[in-house]
Amino acid sequence: MADERPRMDVAQLVADHHRAVYGYAYRLSGSVHDAEDLTQQVFLVAQQKLGQLRKMESVRGWLFAILRNSFIRTQQRRHPVPAASLRLNLDTIPADTPNEGDIDRERLQQALNGLPDAFRVVLVMFYFEDCSYREIAKELNLPIGTVMSRLARAKGYLRSRLFEPEHSEVQDQQPTEVN
Repeated sequence: MADERPRMDVAQLVADHHRAVYGYAYRLSGSVHDAEDLTQQVFLVAQQKLGQLRKMESVRGWLFAILRNSFIRTQQRRHPVPAASLRLNLDTIPADTPNEGDIDRERLQQALNGLPDAFRVVLVMFYFEDCSYREIAKELNLPIGTVMSRLARAKGYLRSRLFEPEHSEVQDQQPTEVN
C-alpha cells in the first residue's frame, strides 16, 4: 500500500515559509540572533519530523508549533520566569488606541521583550497565528481562563508601554500571574 502522506522537500519548506517563521521567531525572541537560531532550529526539526506532517494545508501551523515549543524550551533553560507582582493601574490605560501604523516597530519589539515569556507566547499566538483562546489553551495545555487573563494582562502592559509614555511607573512593571 502506498504512503498517502504529502511529499515536501525541506528546501521547498524553507523557500515557502522562512519569512513567516523568522518573523514569528523575532517577535517571540526580540533578537535577530535568537530569531535566526530559532528559525534554523525549526527547519532542522521539520526535516527530522517531516513524516509526521499529515496535511500540507497545515504546514505553517505545524512549523509555528515547532517554533513555539523550541522557544519555550530555550527560555526555560535560560532563566526562570520572575515572580514579581503586577501593579498596573487600569485607569491609566486609554480606551482608544492609535492606528497600528502609528506604532514604531522598534518600540513594539522593546515592549514585547518586556513581557515574561508566558505572556509573550500567548499574545503572539493570538495576534501572529490568529489562534482562538480555545486553540491557545489546548496547544499550551492551560485553562482557557489563564489564557484570557494572560492575554488581557499582556495587552494592558503593551498599551501602557506604547501609548502612555508619561506613566513611567507603569512602564517598568511586567505582568505576572495572580494566584
